[in-house]
Order: sequence, then structure tokens, then C-alpha cells
Amino acid sequence: MGSRFNQRDQKRKVNKIYNIAITIVSILIVIVAVTIFLSDGGTESKKVTTEQKQIADKQGKVVDKPAGKEEETDSGKEVAEEDSKATEEDGKATEEDTEEKSEDGTDPEKAGDAKLVEVEGSGDGNVAATYTSEGWKPVGTEQSGEHTTSFQKGSVDWNEMRKAIALGAGIDDGSMRLWWLQNGGSPNTAIGTVSEGNSPKTFRVHIEWVDGSGWKPVKVEELKTNDKR
Repeated sequence: MGSRFNQRDQKRKVNKIYNIAITIVSILIVIVAVTIFLSDGGTESKKVTTEQKQIADKQGKVVDKPAGKEEETDSGKEVAEEDSKATEEDGKATEEDTEEKSEDGTDPEKAGDAKLVEVEGSGDGNVAATYTSEGWKPVGTEQSGEHTTSFQKGSVDWNEMRKAIALGAGIDDGSMRLWWLQNGGSPNTAIGTVSEGNSPKTFRVHIEWVDGSGWKPVKVEELKTNDKR
């Protein structure tokens, strides 16, 4: 009996030790699992924080969003506004260049339309309106020495008169139809009646000779009807 009792007591002690060992192992397993979980969570949190910081550094402000999601930023808006202002300034510069080009007389079509000033007419009943412009300049000349006006078609002086008339009328010389060219009342003046092709809109352009610089328009009369057709 005593020996059997001792065996039972020893067996209970062994079982108790096993139970304690199992409990300790279970606790250790739980601790390790919790440690690993917390460690992974911290790493992921740190990764997200780093990505957010990189995004903030690039965009110039703090953003609270995952990496890879695109959205419009204040920096992007500022760049777009600067590009828009630059485009507007370029457009204004182009307009200014065009105006300067017209004043220099290098573009007949635009020079004929730019800064025209309506003045009192001569009283001719066929004149609808009379214009002049301070922007008109001499068209230049190939002639030298004392000038003599020539109404011979195809001559150098004739062709230079055509250029001045086209400038005043605001018509390209290549598409201008010269209906009549006559003396303007003095040796160095002339008057040309022109239209753009067969257009009914007709102009009477007064030009004068400037020594060393060529012919220049001084007055344009818009006619009601073409009296030279």
C-alpha cells in the first residue's frame, strides 16, 4: 500500500510539473506572437509615415494619403497659373510686335488698317469717308538722283507707286487691281483708284514722293462707287 501510494504521489508531482511547463510554454508563445505582431505593425506604420513624408517633401506640404494616389496640389496649381500668365504675356508681346510692324510699313495689309484717323473730306459726293494715318512710311526706292514721276506702266517709278497705293489702301499688292493712276496736281504727287480684285469696295489713294525714301500714302478716300470702272 505504501509503495503504491508513493507512486501515485510521484505521478501527481510529475503531472503538476508538466502542467506548469505547458503553461509557461503557452505564455511564452503568446508573448512571442504579441511581440512579432507589434513589431510588424510598427514597421508598417513607419513605412507609411516615411512614404507620406516623401510625398510631402515633393509637394511642399503635408498630405495624409497612401503613396501612389494622385491628386492636384497647390504647387501644381501655381505652376499652371504661371504657365497661363506666361502664355498671356506672349500673346500681348505678339500683338505689340504686330502693331510695331504695321507702323513701320512692312506689312501693307495691316498698315492700311492700323490707326487710321478719319478726317474731313474734299466735298466729293462719291466719297464715303476720308482717312489718314501717321503710321504710313515711304515704301523705299531703287531710284537715285533727281526724281521724275513716270506713269509708264511697268517702270520702276510706276511699280513703287503701286506699293505706296497698296499700303494706303490696306491691300496686298499682288491682289490689288489698279483701275486708274493719275497726277495728283503737282510733279511729285499721284492718285490711284484701286480695289481688291473685282471687289466693289474701291479706294482713291493719294501719294507723294519723299526724296531718298520713295513714295508714301498721305490720304485715302473710300468711294461709294468705282468711278473708274
